[in-house]
Amino acid sequence: MLSGRMLTGRDAAHKRLTGLLDAGLGLPVSLAGQAMYYVGPCPARPGEVIGSCGPTTSGRMDIYTPPLLERGLLCTIGKGQRSVAVIKAMQAHGAVYLAATGGAGALIAGCVKACRVVAFEELGTEAIHELEVEDFPLIVAVDSLGNNLYQLGPERYRSG
Repeated sequence: MLSGRMLTGRDAAHKRLTGLLDAGLGLPVSLAGQAMYYVGPCPARPGEVIGSCGPTTSGRMDIYTPPLLERGLLCTIGKGQRSVAVIKAMQAHGAVYLAATGGAGALIAGCVKACRVVAFEELGTEAIHELEVEDFPLIVAVDSLGNNLYQLGPERYRSG
C-alpha cells in the first residue's frame, strides 16, 4: 500500500520528456526520487478528485524509460512486463517497478486524495499530473536487484 506523491505519464508525455533530453534541454519536472505512474486519468466528475485511473501497459514506455531512470526516476508503476533493457537500467540506478491491477481504475481513483497538472497541460489526460495517494494497492513486480515476479512466479509454480 503506497501513500505519498507521484507523477503520472503516458506515451505522449514520455516522448516529450525524452525529446527535451535529446535536445539538451531541461525537464519541466524533477524526476529525482520520483515515482511515475503510467496512467492517463479520466476527467473527474463534479465533486470528485479524479476519474477512473487504471494503469496502462508499461511496455509501451520501455523505449523512453532508461534515460528517465538516469535522471533519478526511482519507481515506475503500471501493468505488464518490462523489457530486459529496462530491468538492467533499473538495476543500474536502484529503481523498482510496481504493478497496479488492471481493470481496477475506480478502486485506484478512491486512493487519490489530490491531483494537479504539473507539465504539458495541452496533452489533456496525457499531461503529467502530480497525484497524492493513500493506500494505493501495488505489487513489487521487479525489485532493484532485477528479481522479476513475471519470471519468478511461473518458475515457482512449475517447480511446485
